[in-house]
Formats: sequence, structure tokens, C-alpha cells
Amino acid sequence: MEIAESMELAPLSHKESISSGSPHEALFIVLAYLPLFELLSMSAVCRSLRDAVEKDVLPWLNIVVEKPLNFRLSDEILSKIGSKANGRLRTLALMSCANITDDGLQRVIHQNPLIRKLHIPGCTGLTPDGVITAVQKLSDRQHGLESLRINGIGNMKKEHLERIQYYLQIQQERQPLLYHNYRKFQAYRWEEHGRVIDVEICPKCNEVRVVFDCPREECKRKRDDSMTGCRTCMFCTPKCEECGKCVENEDLEEIACADTLCSDCWIQLSKCNFCNRPCCSRHSNMQIASTGSIGWICSVCHDKSDGSE
Repeated sequence: MEIAESMELAPLSHKESISSGSPHEALFIVLAYLPLFELLSMSAVCRSLRDAVEKDVLPWLNIVVEKPLNFRLSDEILSKIGSKANGRLRTLALMSCANITDDGLQRVIHQNPLIRKLHIPGCTGLTPDGVITAVQKLSDRQHGLESLRINGIGNMKKEHLERIQYYLQIQQERQPLLYHNYRKFQAYRWEEHGRVIDVEICPKCNEVRVVFDCPREECKRKRDDSMTGCRTCMFCTPKCEECGKCVENEDLEEIACADTLCSDCWIQLSKCNFCNRPCCSRHSNMQIASTGSIGWICSVCHDKSDGSE
């Protein structure tokens, strides 16, 4: 069964008459480095690439499901994708795949007990007990989980987290985590933050969430002196999108996008010619070149001006 048809994820339908010749050999080399969306697209180009994707295990050792495929991923499709690694799957990253259930996750883990990185943030169909069972199974072997992301799993409590930490055999981690760096990292490169698990207990609200350190000098000194410093989740204290500093409610600045900026970063960024509000770097696509003048206008002001004409 063709992968594009059996998994119902490929953006193109396979047509055997598309190409009469064989692809360049270099294409077969890069297959292992392609994201899932592009990999499935390649399988629909011609028979040679389809067979290469079908028969080669290497492209399936690290599975990362992101937009737009995450909305269409089901337990059945995940099982078919997981089976392609022949039990050798190393990375399973399901980013906000709301249709995946505990049963679907357990099925792919049963197929691939050697998974080293399990990233399932925002998978709202999973339960804390299902995550605990998955972590326990993957930690039973000599080389267990190296990286776990579970932020956004509903109803995760302190007792659930403690059980997960027990199976992972990790001590309390104190590697500083800065909000702006966290937002810039690719979803499946969590281990580059120097942590095994992404969540902990927020000192302010006592909920299981991603907790961020503040880069202010006074907070750095407190951390160096083994003091708590400013460590909260983003729900307790807003963080600056540009520098990661904690921003108190009275210090919030008006900006063109939906993110948060501190006063220092607000001053440094260029502003919209109409509303005098900046955009953070992450939403620079909202900046539209201003016709006939220097600078730019934000998309909000641009839409308003179009509507008034």
C-alpha cells in the first residue's frame, strides 16, 4: 500500500505517469533529512521515490509531526507511520496533535520500545496516566528517555510529575531557562536547553508548567547565591518576547502584535508610522512597507486604512 494513500497525509496524490526517468541519486540521500510533510510529498513524485520512502528505514527513525499535519494525525495513521521504523524509532515528536489518544501512543511505543526522545506538548487527547505509562515503558531499558516534553497535557498534577521524574531518574534541575530562547528553539531540540523534562512546579502558582528564569542582573545574582530569584511560568508573570525579562502588569507596553515587550525593548524597536507601536521580531511579517514614505505600517493599521477607502 502506498504511503501517500495509506496514511492519508500526503499533500499530493501519486500518479505513476508523472515521470518516466529516475530521479538524481542525491535525492535519495536527502530523504532521511526531510521533515515528514516533505517526505510524504516526495513519495508522491514518482515510483522510484515512492519505493525509496517505502523501503528505507532511515527516514523514519526520527518522526516530527507539526503543522499542518498535526491536525490530521490520528491513532491509526500514527501507528502506520511508527511501523515504518521497524522498531528502531528514536525520536517521536507530536506537536499539538489533539487527536492522539493514550491507546495510540501506547501502540507506537509498543512497536518502538527504543525511543529516546518523546515530545508530546499540546497533545490534549492524552492523559497524565497515559503519559506516565509511556514514560515507564520507555525507561525500563538500559538506555531510557533522554528528552521529554509534556507541556500542555491537561490535568497534570504534582504527584504525576513526581512519578515521571522517578522513572526518568533525574534530580531537581536548575539549568536556567530563558523565555525568549525557549520560543526560538525548534520544537524537537529541547535537549539543547540542558534539561531532560520541560515542566516543573511553578513556585508561584504550584501548577505543573514550564518555568522561566529572569535574565535581570539581580535575579542572576540570586540564582548564583542559590536563592530562588525570579522564576515563574508565563501565566503568573508575562515575559518579554525579545529579552525574556519578567514584565509587571503596570509596565506592559502597547504593541502591534499579541506578544509582550518590556520598556527597554519597546524603545529600541522601530514603530508603525500610524499607531506608533512596534512588532516583536517573531511577528515582523506584520510590518508592511509604507508607500511613499520611510518606515512601515502594521497589518492592523493597513487593514483599517483599506476598509476606510
